[in-house]
Amino acid sequence: MNVMREIRIEKLTLNIGVGKNPALLDKGIMLLKQLTGKTPAKAITQKRIATWGIRPGLPIGCKVTVRGKAIKDLLTRFLQANDDILNERNFDNNGNISFGIHEYINIPGVNYNPDIGIIGLQVCITLSRPGFRIKKRKNQKKKIHKKHGIIKKEAIDFMQKNYNINLGEQE
Repeated sequence: MNVMREIRIEKLTLNIGVGKNPALLDKGIMLLKQLTGKTPAKAITQKRIATWGIRPGLPIGCKVTVRGKAIKDLLTRFLQANDDILNERNFDNNGNISFGIHEYINIPGVNYNPDIGIIGLQVCITLSRPGFRIKKRKNQKKKIHKKHGIIKKEAIDFMQKNYNINLGEQE
């Protein structure tokens, strides 16, 4: 196989959306810090949605990005929380995978914390290939050719081969 066609995980992003409740935001930050050991960033609103009571500058969630060697262990545990089952709808056509975990206590190795309560989170996986850096570099940015991109079938095959996931309906 061509080395430039090998798929790898670029990053793992964990999100918790809490709305405008600041107490839940603090609990979400505490949970993400407990899971990853990194300090999460707050997600700030950009738009005003009057019916939801949201205005610009209001923190409505938190997120943390994990890169490097820590991804393998965390991702294995997150997939076990979903019984190693992902649905085809969890994959998009650009090499991204996203799924939710309803309760963090389903993650192996994580115990219930009464200070946090019961919170769910969203796990987003970004896949890449060697050469994807050209779309993010500072000088001479270029587009990734569609033949070098990652399609849904390739992402599904990568997850089945490396993480033994099954395609099916999640609970």
